[in-house]
Formats: sequence, structure tokens, C-alpha cells
Amino acid sequence: MEIIYVDHAATSPLHPEVLDAMLPYFESHFGNPSSIHQIGRQARHALDQARKSIAESLRVSEQTVVFTSGGTEADNMAIIGYALEHENKGKHIITSKVEHHAVLHACQELEKRGFEVTYLPVDETGRVKLNDVQAVLRDDTILVTLMFGNNEVGTIQPIKEIGELLYKHQAVFHTDAVQACGAVNLNLAELPVDMLSISAHKINGPKGIGLLYVREEIKLRPVLYGGEQERKRRAGTENVAAIVGFAKAIHLAAQTLSERQERYHQFAQVLIDTWMREEVEFYLNGHQTKRLPHVLNVSFPGVNIESLLMNLDIVGVAASSGSACTAGSIEPSHVLVAMFDQAKERIQTAIRFSFGLGNTVEQIERVAIETAKVVKRLKQQEEFIN
Repeated sequence: MEIIYVDHAATSPLHPEVLDAMLPYFESHFGNPSSIHQIGRQARHALDQARKSIAESLRVSEQTVVFTSGGTEADNMAIIGYALEHENKGKHIITSKVEHHAVLHACQELEKRGFEVTYLPVDETGRVKLNDVQAVLRDDTILVTLMFGNNEVGTIQPIKEIGELLYKHQAVFHTDAVQACGAVNLNLAELPVDMLSISAHKINGPKGIGLLYVREEIKLRPVLYGGEQERKRRAGTENVAAIVGFAKAIHLAAQTLSERQERYHQFAQVLIDTWMREEVEFYLNGHQTKRLPHVLNVSFPGVNIESLLMNLDIVGVAASSGSACTAGSIEPSHVLVAMFDQAKERIQTAIRFSFGLGNTVEQIERVAIETAKVVKRLKQQEEFIN
């Protein structure tokens, strides 16, 4: 039985060309880039070339790219690193209720250290209102951190407008763009942000590597202590093979962006049209125009979501109920709670389909039909029990 993977927002398969690019750095070019002999210099050259390639893709200078172990470390480095280094300017931070836990838990840690954090509400589409940001902005606000595109419902925040709002304020602006990278165009030459986090494994790159873009004038307190790698900003021997793969993944994502966006919109429409034709009751969650094209979050009223996911898995469909970082949690999605408050039917019956490398129209048609079958069967069982 073919397994159809529609959980690319959790992680994505490694692109074959990315693997090919990485292999030499596990074998012949295995050197430490800090070593001065020729084996080390080979690794240093690969590291420098990868940094240059990524910087060109993002439209930034190479000096602003700091490699990390992934999106979580990048978020922590930006939030905790900036707050601790600049607490003399103020101890107020602004974020939202729908952030990834890498951001939320970093902010909660800062609260334990005496900082004050404002968690902005969102509307029913999952978007922050610009007026709400302006209303809570204070003289002692030093950092605003808001995600670019939500990993559970796909909603894109008004990043450009918020950045422009902060233009003359002391607060720096960080955005978690882990889910947005590879799904939308990230031209940092035009995007008014000071720091931005990305992770490779969401864009068909390897796990365990990410980056933080840090505008040149910004100083961060290191989260890790050790050697002088990454211009003394992130200690530890660089993961050269993964960084080379990261650069290749970003390059491939940029090359195929427009065709993938079109394909993913088509996939979402196939699901929606099929369910409507099959007379399945469902609600779409998240903003339906300002959204990441590869994420579709749907509620099926009256259906136990764990049963739905298990039954889909049995027939070869791998989807999820939200963030992979909270899998197994009995708590409802904090994103959906922020969007719908007490609307349990919306919150407790939501499933996320996310598209990516390898998916075809034929696969998505099968996903749509199998989902409709399972939803109908589970609803009939529930009605029989009641």
C-alpha cells in the first residue's frame, strides 16, 4: 500500500539533489572548518560558499547569517539573546498567542527572569491586528517577535506593516519564518525585519540545521559558550554537510517557488471540491487568502480527531492534528484556542493537511476520497452510539 505523506509542515523528505550535495562532506571533505590544513580549508571553503549562496537567496550580506541547530535555537537566540543583552533599554516584549512553542517558551523563560511579555490576541483567521500592536507598544518595549506564517493554520501575519510601524521605535523586530521559507518569497532587502529564523528540514533539507538572520548593527548575548565560530555569536563546530545541504535546499526552493505555489493551491481546491461533492460537513481554519499555500487546516464537526487520524493512517494517509512539537499532548491546540476561544467543535475536530515534494494530484484526490469515507463512517458510528 502506498503511503501518502501530507504532513510536510511537520518535516519534509530530503531532496535527492540535497543528499548528493551533502555526501562528500561526510566522506572525503570531512574536515573541521576551523583547522588551517588543507582538509580544514576544504571544509571552510564549502561553508563560506554555502553562506554566500544562502545570503544571496535572502538578499542579505553574508555577515548577517548565523547558522544554528534549527529553528528552535534560532528563535531562542533571537529572543533570549537580544533581551538579555539589551535589558538596560527596557524589559517589555510583545508576541502573539499563536506563536510556535520555541517562541512562547522562550518568552515564558524571560518572564521568569523579570521581563514583561504581552501576548497579543488574534482574530478568527489567526491574524494579529496592527492597531493591537500599536496599542501595547511602550517606551520600554525592546523586542517584538511575531511569526511570518503559522505552522498549524497557515495564516500569514502583516509583517511588512508591523515592521514599518516599528521603524522609529527602539524595539527590534524578529519573525519566525520557519514555515514560510520555501512557501513564499522572502526578500529581506525589502522586508522590514531585524531578525528572522529559518530551518532546513521544512524545505527538503536535512534536520539539525537552521539559521538566524541578524541585521548587522544588532548585538546578541550568546546562548552557547565555547569557541569563536560564527563571528563569536554561536559557539560549536559548524555542521558543514548540513549547511551545504541547507544551501542547496534553499536554492532549489527558490527555483521552483511559483510552480509549487500553484500546485499547492490546486491540491487544496481538490480537497475542498471533493468534500463538497461528497457532502461532508467541514470548516476551513485560518485566513483563506493571506495564507501559506501548502497548509490547509480543516475542522470536521462531530468527528473524533484521533480516530480520524488513526483511520487515515490505516488506509495510507499520513496527516496530523497540528504542530509536530506537541504530538501526544492532550491539550487542545493553543493556536485554535486563540482563534476560536470556546468553540470546541472547531478546536477539537481540526486536522492539518500540508503538501510538499512528491505529492501529486492523483494522491490528493485519494486523500480527499479516503477522508470523506472515514469522516462519514465515524459520524455514523457516533450517531449510532448516541
